[in-house]
Amino acid sequence: MAAQHWQYCLIGGLAVQRWGESRSTQDADLTLLTGFGEEERFARALLTHFKGRIGNALEFSLANRVLLIHSTNGRDLDIAFGALGFEIDMMERATLFEFAPGVILPTCSAEDLFVMKAFAARPQDWMDAKGIAVRQGSALDQAYILAHLSELAALKEAPEIVDQARAILRGVA
Repeated sequence: MAAQHWQYCLIGGLAVQRWGESRSTQDADLTLLTGFGEEERFARALLTHFKGRIGNALEFSLANRVLLIHSTNGRDLDIAFGALGFEIDMMERATLFEFAPGVILPTCSAEDLFVMKAFAARPQDWMDAKGIAVRQGSALDQAYILAHLSELAALKEAPEIVDQARAILRGVA
């Protein structure tokens, strides 16, 4: 993706290791900025270099906006196709992080990771959001988080997500 000059960043467990409470993860989750209407071009290009994890990986990616592939080292990769304003902002805020000597990858910001974790609203995601809040503390831009999360939660018709996020953020303020 870097060789193609595509905008992408890590968003899952590896980003949590940077910003939150460290935990093990068996896969890597990232967002690739594709916009709307260009997903197939990106998916086809990736599938020429990587093996799909399911037989209909291309069709699945177009229907669900996520491409499931195996990396060259055999790890699972979930590549979400980004296009929303929040995802565009996330790419602009992403920064490089050295996970191991010579392994430097872009990761989303702590705030963007918190937003995504809260929006997903699964038990593990709430634990990750709490870990980010605890580790980052007052360094988190709470106004940014609540503004973006409010927009996304409205699309999902789930205002309770914002209430729970506020409660977590109040606990570390």
